[in-house]
Amino acid sequence: MDMKKLLTFVCALGMALLMTPLKAQQAPPAIDTRIYDIISSVSADRIEADIRKLAGFGTRNTFSDTVSDTRGIGAARRWIKAEFEKISQACGGCLEVFYQKDLVTTEMGNRVPKDAYIVNVVAVLRGTDNPNNYVMMSGDIDSRASNTMDYEVDAPGANDNASGMAGTLEAARVLSKYKFKNSIAFVGLSGEEQGLFGGAGLARYAQEKGWNIIGVLNNDMIGNIEGVDGVIDNRSFRIFSEPTPANETDRERASRRFTGGEVDGNSRQLARYIHKQVLTYMPEMNPMMIYRLDRFGRGGHHRPFNDLGYAGVRIMEAHENYNRQHQNIREENGIKYGDVIEGVNFDYAAKLTAVNAISLAGLAWAPPAPEEVRIGGAVQPSTTLQWKASDDSDVAGYKIYWRLTTSPTWDNFVYVTGVNEHTLEGIVIDNYYFGVAAVGKDGNESTVVFPYQQIRRR
Repeated sequence: MDMKKLLTFVCALGMALLMTPLKAQQAPPAIDTRIYDIISSVSADRIEADIRKLAGFGTRNTFSDTVSDTRGIGAARRWIKAEFEKISQACGGCLEVFYQKDLVTTEMGNRVPKDAYIVNVVAVLRGTDNPNNYVMMSGDIDSRASNTMDYEVDAPGANDNASGMAGTLEAARVLSKYKFKNSIAFVGLSGEEQGLFGGAGLARYAQEKGWNIIGVLNNDMIGNIEGVDGVIDNRSFRIFSEPTPANETDRERASRRFTGGEVDGNSRQLARYIHKQVLTYMPEMNPMMIYRLDRFGRGGHHRPFNDLGYAGVRIMEAHENYNRQHQNIREENGIKYGDVIEGVNFDYAAKLTAVNAISLAGLAWAPPAPEEVRIGGAVQPSTTLQWKASDDSDVAGYKIYWRLTTSPTWDNFVYVTGVNEHTLEGIVIDNYYFGVAAVGKDGNESTVVFPYQQIRRR
């Protein structure tokens, strides 16, 4: 071949390579601009109005008045249901609103002074493609004073937990303007202070109905920025998550001894998802992943869902003020006690509501997480991951993540399309943890699936 023909061939080859779409160039957008609209739509003024309304019921103790229209738990839950119905009316009936209830008796715990129904309020925004897949945001309806058995004394519960309930209502207002692939459940739970009864009842209900719960975002106190230690912080918040599922078997536990994954259960992956979503779309916020089911010696309404194996986390303020929690309203030695309106920062509550909303939206728009993820690569200078090919038409590709075993977050990834197996050359399996997430055409991702999670399902 003479030089002229060689140059012509090289130029043609170069142009062909330039015109050939590479897998890296086929990746969906890194961000979904709709998320920014969701953030800007969250209203601190509406949240303030809802918190004031809930605190205005005087007490929302689980065993307080259920007949009055102005005071007690009954008035509060009827108002919440009416608000969900008002939101649904504004979106053409897009929410399915209903009560879910269970009877508790005095034999069920030392915080139950009398038999009563624990009534939850549920509003479901039904998904278009996968209606039986659910992401859930919850807040607690009930409140308490110093003595949880005293259901007559004032217990406004402005931050604990009118803030979480108001955030759930506001998230429903904002997200009801959109359509999602997966369903979103907005929930007001009761009986939290008496033993997590509301969450336990709804978790059983979901299990009986066969709900496929992708994740539960439990919001419990999202409005206080001034800690009892004097620290004021309106940017940081905590995400509590348990390391591995509570219902794992002995075989699964034994497998982890060799495969790792002690901090890679489904709840921990949900926490990492929220963390990543916040750093991507709300970088001004400081999400703190706390490697613990809940605060030391205390509990929240995500736990009953965790008990049944569902992914669930607690989202809350970073700096608590114990003078404003579980206290009768009073002043002693110049210190004011009680969970009153003055202890709530409405702008901060709006920020954490936005954190929830963008996490719910991302998961509700995302394709289903990969199934049957397997890993291989022992005694090799490479690592191979396999997963079941998805029949979801929205799946654009997959991200294969890896991180050092000591890292809390997924720090590295490659994007692949059209395959259900990929080998990471030069990545030694012994030094890292790995996972796979499905990516939709709009850029939204599923939670990461750790291979051990799939091993334990077989």
